Amino acid sequence: MQCPSNSFRYNATQCECNPGYLFNFTSRICYLFDEWGPVESDSGVDYRSLSFPGSGALFDFDSIRRLTQSQAVFLEATLIMLLSWLCFCFFARCAPLGDGRSIWFKIRWWISRLDICFASRHWLDDQKVVMKRKTELGGTFSIASWILFIGLFAALLYHIIAKRAIEMHNVRATNAPDLAAFINDLEFNITTISSMSCLHLRGLGTVVTGNPGLIDYRFAPLSTFANYSCINTTKGPTIMLKCSRCPLSRDNAYISWQFVDLPNSPAAAAGFQFNLTATDPKNRKHVSLVSGTLRNGSHFDDKPVTFRGLTPNILKFNFFPRLYHNLNDLKLIQPLLHEFLPGSSFDEVSQLQASLERPNDGLINTTLYINFLSSYIVEIKDQNVMGPVSFLADVGGLYCVSIGLFFYILVQFQENAVPPNTKGRNPEDIVAPDVENALQAPAFPAANDVTVPPPPLLKLQAADHVSMTNLQKDLQNLYEYNMMLREKLIAAQSMLHSLAIKESTLAADNGDIITRE
Repeated sequence: MQCPSNSFRYNATQCECNPGYLFNFTSRICYLFDEWGPVESDSGVDYRSLSFPGSGALFDFDSIRRLTQSQAVFLEATLIMLLSWLCFCFFARCAPLGDGRSIWFKIRWWISRLDICFASRHWLDDQKVVMKRKTELGGTFSIASWILFIGLFAALLYHIIAKRAIEMHNVRATNAPDLAAFINDLEFNITTISSMSCLHLRGLGTVVTGNPGLIDYRFAPLSTFANYSCINTTKGPTIMLKCSRCPLSRDNAYISWQFVDLPNSPAAAAGFQFNLTATDPKNRKHVSLVSGTLRNGSHFDDKPVTFRGLTPNILKFNFFPRLYHNLNDLKLIQPLLHEFLPGSSFDEVSQLQASLERPNDGLINTTLYINFLSSYIVEIKDQNVMGPVSFLADVGGLYCVSIGLFFYILVQFQENAVPPNTKGRNPEDIVAPDVENALQAPAFPAANDVTVPPPPLLKLQAADHVSMTNLQKDLQNLYEYNMMLREKLIAAQSMLHSLAIKESTLAADNGDIITRE
């Protein structure tokens, strides 16, 4: 008989896979067992979903986290939207207006209407005489500031949801009532990764408690501790131990079993896979667990090995109680892998071949060691990192930064409405050219011999002393003065027109008198 690849012959007629290889009965080949991953544990409490008492999760934060790995995603999206908006407004500014009916004219008009941050009275001013030319800068920077604010606000919410609370752990000594209250459902699944089956199993049925060599060392039937069984899986035989409403014990527990040689089916394994869970019978929503895969126990190399021989493989687990005050005093036992002590194993073909030919090596010893850390209880509660006052302060700061940044840019654009010939002069000496001409013009006699009052002084400040409030006030005064001049000019024009008509009537009457004479 020819042995498959990655295998060798022993006892002249039998074949066995190389160290670290497993035999596939379907394809009849030996394949390398290379499944290896870190030991994973879960406390059973998920803090990453927002929920209300008595209801399911409002939304799962994991789904958001898969799409947005950090705040940088929100900031990048904000920057892209901001630049897109500014580029659109720039091209709209450069587009031809035509006769005032084109689409670009309407777009620019609506952009000017969007000035909701810096001049929010456009819609009211539409019902009045236009006092100043409308510009798109206010609308452009208003929307830009809101884009920036919304983006920063989204990043702030992400940070709050991700880091909204911290766990406060307190360790205290236990007493008898505390231990009696810790009752969990425990389940152990230990898979011996191999080509064996449950027919190879021997020696499962006894549990040892206490410390070896001391007076409290005891043997007891395994059925008094848990229900046990063995099932065949695609990876090998799995030992299942289930303990319903297990009390928290002060003793250590040892459970051992062996897999022995069968005709044409030796006892050999490439590794072990485990999965231990604990559940509170009163609240099965939370399940604490530890799981993983064990292969080579060496810290110096990662050679594939085959476990076989008299020295037992020991899987050590620590079980310690946790009391969650933030979850209605949930009592949950947390299992953790403490250590893996590998037993007899071989990484060379010649060594494994010699072991297969020795009858004394025809077994795999496995021991499950459970250490109940019942001397202390870990009490857990939450403490919020951010309160409502700090949240509102952060939101207000983001709004001020967003509005203030673009208001500063808007002021820089307006600092250029200052005439070039006023640079270098004192602020109090700067007067608008139109006002200077008006001051030099003689007073115009209006109706009822009322002299027109002099126009108000319009003082323009230097570039570094610009005040929007003073500028708007001066423009308002100048507008009112012009309106007053217009009214008096209309009155004077009406008076002159009346005088002209009266003079022509008198002249006609005088002509008629002279003719009759």
